[in-house]
Amino acid sequence: MIERKEPPYDLTLPYRDILYTVADRIATIAINRPKTLNSINQHTIYELEHALFTAERDRDVGVIVLTGVGDRAFSSGGDVNWEHEEGSEKEHYDLNRMVVDCSKPIIARVNGYAIGGGNHLAYFCDITIAAEHAIFGQNGPRIGSPAGGYMVSHAANILGHKRAREMWLLCRRYSARQMLDWGLVNAVVPKEQLDAEVRKWADELLTISPTCLKIVKASMRNHMDHIMKSEMHDIIRQVAPDYFDTGEQKEGTAAFLEKRKANFDPFR
Repeated sequence: MIERKEPPYDLTLPYRDILYTVADRIATIAINRPKTLNSINQHTIYELEHALFTAERDRDVGVIVLTGVGDRAFSSGGDVNWEHEEGSEKEHYDLNRMVVDCSKPIIARVNGYAIGGGNHLAYFCDITIAAEHAIFGQNGPRIGSPAGGYMVSHAANILGHKRAREMWLLCRRYSARQMLDWGLVNAVVPKEQLDAEVRKWADELLTISPTCLKIVKASMRNHMDHIMKSEMHDIIRQVAPDYFDTGEQKEGTAAFLEKRKANFDPFR
């Protein structure tokens, strides 16, 4: 069960960055920033967390669907302008943990790019359904964004250690079919069939005992306990306590915004 926390949930509604709807016992939470490929900033994260908290406590909701508006992107991850201006040092990010702790099944409806935060959000969801044109991958090391802790290590549970290390260390791009073969995705369909496929899986979940689903999810959560204690900022403090003072992240995000190759040589 997701625990309520403050201040992330002290928001003024209606939402600014997301759309939230409930129909036929399915809550749909959609990132509504299509001009930036549904990238997320701190405010977006707070809204997503608030909506997830709301959906879990709504007795009329049996299944939750996470997606992005449009057919270009599920989410391209952290808004690089936000990361360049504020960095990751002050980032509050409990969304993946909330997906794991949520007692209701969560389906990722991947309708395009699932990069960085969008990628690991997709693999934290219980079920991931992707359109054929979807593209998956990480961005962190490529742009100097120091993702770490359980959001990284859980990839090994999904993909195995060799594939997870490849994904995170090299930041390559992968097709939906590749991710189906690797085990990150449960089903791949043409984009015209995506909604119908998601609805099919959701309807099947709605026929199953909700209490038993809670027990299954709690069992999966217990299996992950050893990694869920590893937070990104704890790892940074252990490995590179002065990281945010070195300028390495600034170089990575600046290079991305300027469409050039980052020069990380001074930081080796």
